[in-house]
Amino acid sequence: MTALIVTLIIVGVIAIVLFFMSVRIVRQYERGVVLRFGRLHNLREPGIRFIIPIVDVMIKVSLRIVTLPIQSQGIITRDNVSVGVSAVAYYRIVDPVKSVIAVENVKSAIDQIAQTTLRKVVGQHHLDETLSETAKLNADIKQFLEVITAEWGAEVTLVELKDILLPDSMKRAMAKQAEAEREKRAKIIAAEGEALAASQLGVASDTMMAHPLALQLRTLQTLVEVGVDKNTLVLFPAPLMSTIGELTSFIDRESATAQVRGH
Repeated sequence: MTALIVTLIIVGVIAIVLFFMSVRIVRQYERGVVLRFGRLHNLREPGIRFIIPIVDVMIKVSLRIVTLPIQSQGIITRDNVSVGVSAVAYYRIVDPVKSVIAVENVKSAIDQIAQTTLRKVVGQHHLDETLSETAKLNADIKQFLEVITAEWGAEVTLVELKDILLPDSMKRAMAKQAEAEREKRAKIIAAEGEALAASQLGVASDTMMAHPLALQLRTLQTLVEVGVDKNTLVLFPAPLMSTIGELTSFIDRESATAQVRGH
């Protein structure tokens, strides 16, 4: 009787252990790839799934998007400038079976191929293109990776260049170039302003020549503007100066005439 009870207890414990060994929970964002005796058996959907202990092995594969930082790579551009370029890639598994069967470690494989692709694509462009055409570089890298990762059951959804490090000498050269460009634009704008001002002054002078009173009105307006603040500056309009000169000449002539008559 005692031996029977012990046997039942042992059988019960073994049954419980086998039960827990056979139960697998596949989450909503996962798929389970089942290998039976080392060969592909089937693909399990999310939920509670049972496998045969020891005989079956379930490998869970996540279908969520994975963020993959691509560490900075020392790259020589087409115009022989050494730069450090880092990026970030996003991918997801679309074929769980291929991601298990075709490649040993899909994340490591994508990381390595992304680094080499980054060096290859950036190295085919000049520095100016690398700095200004990042969208084109992102598209080229993504297109190249899609061809490779499709065989591994993965899909690259996005690639973005994250940082471009330039040598200090190149930074100084680019700063000088930018400063020279700004100075050139400033001089061009100033010259255009001078030309426009000269043209408008020409139009104004023609108007004043046609209307002599306009010059006197402008002179009076200038005197009013100058006399707003308390100052010691005294302005004499040009017509007034000519009038004073004519009056002085008249006085001199009258004095000379009076002296002649006195004699």
